[in-house]
Amino acid sequence: MLQSSADSRPQARVDHPGSPLCATDVARGTIRMLLRHDLVALCEVPLDGNRRADLMAIDARGQIVIVEIKVSRADLLGDAKWPDYLACCDRYYWAVPAGFDLRPLDGPAFLPERTGVIVADRYDAAILREAHTEPLSAATRKRATLAFARRAARRVIGLTDPDAQPLL
Repeated sequence: MLQSSADSRPQARVDHPGSPLCATDVARGTIRMLLRHDLVALCEVPLDGNRRADLMAIDARGQIVIVEIKVSRADLLGDAKWPDYLACCDRYYWAVPAGFDLRPLDGPAFLPERTGVIVADRYDAAILREAHTEPLSAATRKRATLAFARRAARRVIGLTDPDAQPLL
């Protein structure tokens, strides 16, 4: 899955070199990798303060991971809201496509001592830098876990019975 590039940074391969990956491709590969590590993920998870995590995952111990997907340098550098996500998870990762310029993620503005980096293609992903774990408080973890479970259940209901209406 990974090959070394000229600057010795691992690069994920894609099916057709030169074809740009979209956020959906990066999400798919990242979710597959998370599953191999026994984390189950949801896409587009609303958070407090009108925020939305690209991916939120939970492991068997109840730890919560948020993954923010970036496919363009402009989107990465223009995102000022991401630090708010740190209070909603135990670990935080950036997920980017192969060939993405990783240098900004090593800068102090992106908290490399706290945040991890994932490189993904359409089929798989690899963790290039592990995220530091900052445990959530018990109350925050309970609220986030219940919201995650309820959101997942609503999505399953929507798939199995699209006409189901929530009870008021």
